[in-house]
Amino acid sequence: MRPVLFKIGKLSIPGYGFMIALGFVIALLVGGYRAKKKGLDAEAVIDLAIIAILTGFLGAKLLYIIISFREFLESPAVFLKTSGFVVYGGIISGVLCCMLYCRIKKLKFLDYFDLVMPEVAIAQGFGRIGCFLAGCCYGRETDAAWGITFPADSMAPSGVKLIPTQLMSAVGDFVIAAVLIVVADVLVKKIKLVSGDIGCLYVWMYGIGRFFIEFLRNDFRGSVGPFSTSQFISLFAVAGGVVLCYVNRRLKKDRTKESTQESL
Repeated sequence: MRPVLFKIGKLSIPGYGFMIALGFVIALLVGGYRAKKKGLDAEAVIDLAIIAILTGFLGAKLLYIIISFREFLESPAVFLKTSGFVVYGGIISGVLCCMLYCRIKKLKFLDYFDLVMPEVAIAQGFGRIGCFLAGCCYGRETDAAWGITFPADSMAPSGVKLIPTQLMSAVGDFVIAAVLIVVADVLVKKIKLVSGDIGCLYVWMYGIGRFFIEFLRNDFRGSVGPFSTSQFISLFAVAGGVVLCYVNRRLKKDRTKESTQESL
């Protein structure tokens, strides 16, 4: 809607980049505050945030290139300059690199995984607002009154009403963040949580939401059979979240049983 959000002299500030930066800063502040309340290393949270944002961008761009490889080969330079990303690539690469960091620093990954995922959802929400400003990740044509008509200088088709999937995704991301924080910080005393539960809840909520929002989008980013690439990954993400939750709880139960036997 506004590829260039505002100008400072001759410097143009892109709406997409500005919202990404704003989301990162807010997520970092929230994460640092919550880390101190939970007795976790706030500096480690900053390190993880930087690792996640850098490797996340690279992973998201790499997956976008992979699923659009033919177009990439036709004009690599132009392709790299576009704001095309696939979020799942960023999530996968970010999580893997953060796991490596925690292993090197000898930190319990699942504790930080649970802490960081609400902030990831916050950053994603601001990122989707950036998508709306740039016109990428647009939805299908619609005659509904709430349809959005994008200008000619945006990435979305102009002159027709489109479903604002970017804003719908942003609202969904903020809702996910709110639910995760409430469960982790408010209901934690009423719910018996195991390390990794909050991360799993994020994977479930994001995966299910992303699967259904894909039906409304109209920007082609590859497909696997009847599913878009993101829908296909969503199926495995949700299934993986279920497996992780089961394994974590089973291991927790086994460790508790062993400690009880040792005390006897």
